[in-house]
Amino acid sequence: MEYTKFKTAKRVVIKVGTSSLTYETGKINIKKIESLVRVISDLRNRGIEVVLVTSGAVGAGVGKLGLSEKPAETRKKQALAAIGQASLVSIYDRFFSEYGHNTAQVLLTKFILDDAERRQNTTNAFETMFEYGVIPIVNENDVISTYELEFGDNDTLSAYISALVGADLLVILSDIDGLFDSNPLENPNAKLIPVVNDINDDILSAASGAGTRRGTGGMITKLKAAQIVTPLGIDMIITNGASPENIYDIFDGKHIGTLFLGNKN
Repeated sequence: MEYTKFKTAKRVVIKVGTSSLTYETGKINIKKIESLVRVISDLRNRGIEVVLVTSGAVGAGVGKLGLSEKPAETRKKQALAAIGQASLVSIYDRFFSEYGHNTAQVLLTKFILDDAERRQNTTNAFETMFEYGVIPIVNENDVISTYELEFGDNDTLSAYISALVGADLLVILSDIDGLFDSNPLENPNAKLIPVVNDINDDILSAASGAGTRRGTGGMITKLKAAQIVTPLGIDMIITNGASPENIYDIFDGKHIGTLFLGNKN
């Protein structure tokens, strides 16, 4: 019932994580990116404005240099972000161009969004990009900021962006089907929670903070994102990014993943 309203959604933020974009080798999964781009292009063709918040720059850098794993040192991760970001955006732009859509790269830090004047300037820039029909591709500016690299994840950034642009919906593509009542990796009987009306202690206790080897986030960061957007009346869905085509089901009104209902007072 709740999902039928997304048939009329006008603006959506889609966040995709490193684990959904790369292989275990750390190198970019071209097929996965192409599938995601095709779906987003189709949404644009429907008239839906889309912001893509993408992780993967560090992972792309790891793959580009042929490293065996992501390093622990911040300075090395910052360098890899710079190396990988160019490749990542180039791949996105090439695929989007094939489907007739233009992109824009937006690199942000938390401090920009915390400053009122810079925040307004950023909002104006996004609105102008929407007017031009461009698809903004957003990432944390990891080269100059250690906020995400040390403490956070693009889940939080995607929530800030959703608030910034007044999105109807935030979709977080994860390496799991949604929020379960216990860790499905440890409990084979874990059950998917289809709808969350209130992020209470029971919901928080069901989450696990561990990320994958290639990513930095876990379910805890996704719940924090929900705590940012839902009080603003913005709905949020966590679903599996293994098949980007799942996004079609959301906008066709079908139930998928876990829906966190926006409850603006």
